[in-house]
Amino acid sequence: MLRTLSLVLIAPLVLGGCLAKAAADVVTAPVRVAGKAVDLATTSQSEADEKRGRELRRQEEELGKLRRLYDRQLDACDDGSPRACAQAQTTYAEIQSRLRNLPPPPPERP
Repeated sequence: MLRTLSLVLIAPLVLGGCLAKAAADVVTAPVRVAGKAVDLATTSQSEADEKRGRELRRQEEELGKLRRLYDRQLDACDDGSPRACAQAQTTYAEIQSRLRNLPPPPPERP
């Protein structure tokens, strides 16, 4: 009986830290979950810059392919192919359209 009584009296002292930690975890859990959701929903500036850089490189690669195609079509046009001349005009118009749609470069930093 004395042993049981001593366990009952000592238990809150020993387990107090565990219970306080568990209570703190329960209370702060919604804040941590909300913070994680905000982190996942927002894009950092460096991530936005990387995404913009990837998109610009992709567009520049496509422009390069179109320019090479245009050069080949011009060569064929110079060799007397009317079909190649028409294709070169279409390709040139596509190049100009894509150049107009490129975003402007970022401002220069002082």
